[in-house]
Amino acid sequence: MEQKRLLLIVNPRAGRSRSHGPLFDAAAIFSAAGYLLSIRTTARSGDAERIAAEEGGQYDAVVAVGGDGTLNEVLSGLLQLEQMPPVGYIPRGSTNDFASSLRISKEPTDAAKAIVAGAPRRLDVGRWNGRPFVYVASFGAFTRSSYTASLTAKNALGHFAYILEGMKDISTLRPYRMNITADGECLDGEYLFGAVCNSTSIGGLMKLNPERVVLDDGIFELLLIPSPKTPQQLQNLVLALLNQQYDREGLVFRHVSSVHLETAETLPWSLDGEYAPSTPAVDITNHRQALPMLLG
Repeated sequence: MEQKRLLLIVNPRAGRSRSHGPLFDAAAIFSAAGYLLSIRTTARSGDAERIAAEEGGQYDAVVAVGGDGTLNEVLSGLLQLEQMPPVGYIPRGSTNDFASSLRISKEPTDAAKAIVAGAPRRLDVGRWNGRPFVYVASFGAFTRSSYTASLTAKNALGHFAYILEGMKDISTLRPYRMNITADGECLDGEYLFGAVCNSTSIGGLMKLNPERVVLDDGIFELLLIPSPKTPQQLQNLVLALLNQQYDREGLVFRHVSSVHLETAETLPWSLDGEYAPSTPAVDITNHRQALPMLLG
């Protein structure tokens, strides 16, 4: 019987403050399961996508080791292949939103055991003007903190790093005039924040009820935070967010399969925590069950 081959794409900068010993134990688990293991490390942004695109097709499985951004890059590379191999994930980042949604252990050995014992489950993938994202595309307040918080701060402080970075945005907090169509519904207005996601956690700051988020149904969760016009509206928004009451009056929460957004303003985006430049029009679509994920 021909031996199975597994490609491990490792971002060594993710979780730099953590010991790398458990990664060697994870590699031993893959070897014991019958995989011929190849390991590639990244040195800069874009490396994981390039490695996945150039080499991923030669393997029976590809495992991303790093944060959600590393997983995003690996997926982006593998989606360029005619035949996409199953994907595993060993989370080593500071937030790991997608891993939390999938209940993937943060312990590399436990994550590796789940990968070798699991069967591929096909999950949805988002596309932002054609660019893939695994779990969230967001704009507005606090979005910038996901990709501007320093790696050192993320590794040392985790979620708190995002909050500290987000505090810098408060002085410049402002609404964005948006024309939004979601599954045919017009939602035009002024918004402080918006997210199209397939996750129970957004940026490590917001949480969605796991009972309301299905990762393979072809449907996104759309959350929009309108600009409050009165102090009472602001208080209601804050209470709704703190209590995770996203259906409360004042917030916009929908289950949708596609979203079209237009704005005349400069509006940077974050895709899985990675920067995406402002553009006048954005089309976000759900590609149902496009990601074969190895889950235990």
